[in-house]
Amino acid sequence: MTVPTFSDLPVADVDRAWDGDAAEKRVRRWADAENGPNADYRKAHVWYDGERADKFTAYKLLIADVIDGELTVVPRGVMAAGNVLEGARGGVDIPSDDVARVRSHLAKYYRKFDHEPPWDGD
Repeated sequence: MTVPTFSDLPVADVDRAWDGDAAEKRVRRWADAENGPNADYRKAHVWYDGERADKFTAYKLLIADVIDGELTVVPRGVMAAGNVLEGARGGVDIPSDDVARVRSHLAKYYRKFDHEPPWDGD
């Protein structure tokens, strides 16, 4: 199980709407990954199952979209992923050993758009 390397992607305006399903389609097209995931596709997610890296279902917690031809982190996507990580919408099924690393990855983006991650209030 794996948390991708932090890519320090550009961040969209904090008020930009988030549509994860539409973003997923655009990311696949942008990454030329319509037939299977690749390294560019991986950058848009915060966690994936390294043993099944060739399957789209191995990727979870999408946080980026393609904006003006560039892979860009969308703050509302980060917030959605952070909330799911904390149990919203039924939570996410990832190994407990990976949760701290996923939080760390997400926290870097929260701070890029001047927000505190929800778990910092614990």
